[in-house]
Amino acid sequence: MPIKTVLIVEDDRFIGEMYVRSMQKAGYDVDWMIDGHDGLVAARNKVYDLLILDIMLPEMRGNEILHELRGGEGDDIPQSRVIVMTNFEQDDASRIAMEHDADAYLIKAEITPRKLLETIEQLDKLPPRA
Repeated sequence: MPIKTVLIVEDDRFIGEMYVRSMQKAGYDVDWMIDGHDGLVAARNKVYDLLILDIMLPEMRGNEILHELRGGEGDDIPQSRVIVMTNFEQDDASRIAMEHDADAYLIKAEITPRKLLETIEQLDKLPPRA
């Protein structure tokens, strides 16, 4: 199933606006939340093909959102793809745990809008999540 709907949870307005603009221009239907709690509520209230989660967020961290949606008993978003983005180096255990539940783990400083779109295109080619 191709990726069409995207939820971005990113508190940096410059980065969020840049991603929203480039993704809308590429034809994606994009929603954007600036804090973790609102991001979790949005992810539970609408079906998205892709979630892009920043780790350091107000109200609730991105890894907590990921755990709630993928690691909790509810398993609310089993088919959604998830990209985790951060500017902070994670310890190996945290990074490995996030990579287990996420489809991609990206360092923001290394990602341009074009590289993000290329990553999404690669995820689109993967078989559906079980």
